[in-house]
Amino acid sequence: MLPATINIFEKAARKAGKILIRDFGEIENLQIQSKNVGDFVTSADLKIEKSLLETLKYYYPDANYITEESGHIKGNGETIVIDPIDGTSNFIHGIPNIGIVISKIVNDEITDGIIFNPILNEFYWASNGKGAWCNNKRIRVSKRHDLSSCLIGTGAPFGDRIYKDYYKELENISKLTAGVRRLGAASIDLAYVASGKIDGFWEKDLNLWDVSSGILLVSEAGGRISEPNGNKWNTKSRDILASNTLIHNKLIENLTLL
Repeated sequence: MLPATINIFEKAARKAGKILIRDFGEIENLQIQSKNVGDFVTSADLKIEKSLLETLKYYYPDANYITEESGHIKGNGETIVIDPIDGTSNFIHGIPNIGIVISKIVNDEITDGIIFNPILNEFYWASNGKGAWCNNKRIRVSKRHDLSSCLIGTGAPFGDRIYKDYYKELENISKLTAGVRRLGAASIDLAYVASGKIDGFWEKDLNLWDVSSGILLVSEAGGRISEPNGNKWNTKSRDILASNTLIHNKLIENLTLL
């Protein structure tokens, strides 16, 4: 039986997911506005966020809301974090690596989170102490400990977001591993770490709505979260390193010895 919060989040995500599926099938007709280079907001983003807020506000009328499109909606008590489409560029190009993300934060601690990919019908969820799940199946991080057999996910910065050491980081990790994957949605990367499909993931300059649910998923699946330099991750952090725990220190070494 799902925890009550996850039940509400699933209800909101599945309702909004119907909008996403419909618009995904009519991508060429979407009205697309450019925010920055490679960063888009679509009419679907706005419709999905509106749908999510309508459902969630019914159950949590007094909560704070942090959303990608509407910003910060002030309230009292817990905070609900929403990303209507993580992987908007994938969505625009018809690539099905996308997620609807909802999480709850109480006293700066992520207590509940979901990532729903309606195109693939993958519903990931985690609650404090309840484990990590996908479609009613318990998921766990991988047990690979040799970097040479590990796949590592990352985000590729673009435009003016490219930072000085990125290509050196990429070179270091690529040389030592079985490959690097760029899925285009941090939430899906983290869900894949939690389910053992990839063994680690790092990215810099992320927003809380990109990673909040995924962080709880990885932790509840037996993985480890930090910043790429090994510092403790917190809800104000912009950079993240997630792994199956066994390779975490090796990744830190190769992301910091530049």
